[in-house]
Amino acid sequence: MLKRVFVAPDPGRMRLRFASRAVLGIGLAVALCGAAGYSLVAVITGGLTALLALFTVTDATVRGQALTTALMPAVGLPVLALGAVLHDAPLALDAVFLAVVGAGVYARRWGPRGHSLGVFAFMTLFVAQFLHAVPGQLPELYGAMLLSLLASSAVRFGVWCYERGMPGPAVVTAPTGGNGLDRMTTRQAVQAVAGAGFALAAGQVLSDQRWYWAVGAAWWVFVNTTSRGETVVRGFRRFLGTVLGVLLGLAIAVPLHHEPVIAAVVIAMSVFAIFYTAAVSYTWMMLAVTVMASMLYGLLGVLDTGLLALRVSETAVGALGAVLAVLFVLPVTTHKVTDAWVERALHCVRACTAETAARLAGSPDADPAPRVAELEAILGRVRLSLAPLVHPFSPMRARKGRARQVLALLDECAREVRGLASVAADPEASHDARLAAACWRVEAAVEALTSPRGGRPARQPEPAAGHAAAHPALAHLHGLERALVAMAVPLAAPLAGAERVPTGGA
Repeated sequence: MLKRVFVAPDPGRMRLRFASRAVLGIGLAVALCGAAGYSLVAVITGGLTALLALFTVTDATVRGQALTTALMPAVGLPVLALGAVLHDAPLALDAVFLAVVGAGVYARRWGPRGHSLGVFAFMTLFVAQFLHAVPGQLPELYGAMLLSLLASSAVRFGVWCYERGMPGPAVVTAPTGGNGLDRMTTRQAVQAVAGAGFALAAGQVLSDQRWYWAVGAAWWVFVNTTSRGETVVRGFRRFLGTVLGVLLGLAIAVPLHHEPVIAAVVIAMSVFAIFYTAAVSYTWMMLAVTVMASMLYGLLGVLDTGLLALRVSETAVGALGAVLAVLFVLPVTTHKVTDAWVERALHCVRACTAETAARLAGSPDADPAPRVAELEAILGRVRLSLAPLVHPFSPMRARKGRARQVLALLDECAREVRGLASVAADPEASHDARLAAACWRVEAAVEALTSPRGGRPARQPEPAAGHAAAHPALAHLHGLERALVAMAVPLAAPLAGAERVPTGGA
């Protein structure tokens, strides 16, 4: 697991930049809040606000990211006020928590911006409980939040805007079509409220002061998951990461939290780890979150071993609530989601091929590069969707084998598509009549795999030997054909179920 984090590919060192900029932006926000004379509670509020702004905003363009960040106070300030005002009204606060959970998940229907604002609204309410905010503190909490958003934005969009001049990241979202309970976001919102309701009730049995940990655990299990299989795996990883983080917290946070300089260094390292590992390991990200939370509780003067043990219990309750909700409340089957993502990946392969053919034919407007980036993003979602099947604890050996074969073949398709794009980018590349025929065969193969009746591509590809030297694109196209033909075998049977379920069904 540790090897996966440090050997995972980091093209353009984007994860390293992402994490380093986060430390700089959050550090600046905390420093400015401290210089403004705010209390420790307000400074922590500012730091967490900056963390959320830098972590959750994922719009495809810099302009879109700036707009989403600018909208954060519109949802954060009212929710913060509710959290503070209802601090001594537990029943009303419970109702607000569940309402914010449902609205935050439902907001995914509006894409990355809705998702970001939904997460920010929930986490602002969570922070209000984490810090026991009261109405008298609202003015400085508001000031710290606004100042931190300005500071983190100055770093993100000014000092270190490494996205400027680069192609926008390919943002892919889960299918949201349908009406009523057929709409994925509606089903997920109902599930999230049910899971959070269970977590809230069970969490309050464990602790009438820290119950919100359970609700937070249930919430974050739902973030970026769609099917019940994905959610179950994510719940397990969250619990495992929390346990590992608590063990590390016992070794570091408990004995060292009284040293402000050491605490600041550990928190900065935790922030870096959160951002650096988020894309490759949810377990390690949760370990870092738990260590950071332990240090923050130490600075607030309430850290002890009993508190860390309670965090493990509350996390287990929250993860259990999320798992029960996705299993029994409007369940979304793993194979339905997997089929949708695999089909999107195959259509993207076809689009990449078509763009490449047009570019090699001399079209100045054709550009396969954005399609390649989109394919990489979609493959990330395919891996997430298939995670329950390829997990070491999965008992379904036959389906695990088919899932691994599909992943390997899709990765091969991605390699060949990247090769095609690099050939097309060569200004010396010229059109070859054989390219059109090969591209047509790729499109036909994708059509055979994704048609409602399914089926095997009509023909095996011709050998690429001897053609690569004449035109490198032909070698990549033949490799693509071979992968698509081979994919017909694992796709002939459902990857994660005995029968396919129509979109919108349970």
